[in-house]
Amino acid sequence: MSGFHEVRFPTGIARGARGGPERLTQVVTLASGREVRNSRWAHSRRRYDAGFGIRTLDALAEVVAFFEERRGRLYGFRWRDRLDWKSCAPSATPAASDQQIGVGDGATRVFQLCKLYGSLHAPYVRRVTKPVAGTVLIAVDGVVKPQPAAVSCDHASGLITFAVGHAPASGSVVSAGFAFDVPVRFDADAIEVDLSAFEAGDIPRIPIVEIAD
Repeated sequence: MSGFHEVRFPTGIARGARGGPERLTQVVTLASGREVRNSRWAHSRRRYDAGFGIRTLDALAEVVAFFEERRGRLYGFRWRDRLDWKSCAPSATPAASDQQIGVGDGATRVFQLCKLYGSLHAPYVRRVTKPVAGTVLIAVDGVVKPQPAAVSCDHASGLITFAVGHAPASGSVVSAGFAFDVPVRFDADAIEVDLSAFEAGDIPRIPIVEIAD
């Protein structure tokens, strides 16, 4: 991913932010009154407002410094979404069996980390491109593979690569457990703060949007 800094937005401030996933759905009402709905995006996109996490001038100064180093919207960065940042439930510990990321064919050695949402009507598979270093576990048919001897992870892309001679056998299930960040950028080139109002409880708006790759 070009124009990206592998650094995480201050987690203490992100913890108080607001936001979540959004989709773009086109709804057309026909003359009969019936609706036709069409999803314009194949993948959801997350938006956040970091302003809600700022409670002190020191925290505001920290965000301004982070904003300046990113040059506003120019460079992307990592964001910890406290609602959704693991391959498992937020209260659980990631395990190598959490998410199926592929099925071996005896030759393929590269797999993409992903996370499944839902299971019955229309499950959604989300690509995970920013796993957290030191948290990724990989298993083949339930057997955890040693890293980096048998498999390795590119933490900047979420690609899992098995070493030569270790490609998963045909029909074997490749699974993974991990923590991950969301690749985002600031969605404005300016931060406007009225310091007198800030002291009185006014919250600056600091929009952040997920980078679609």
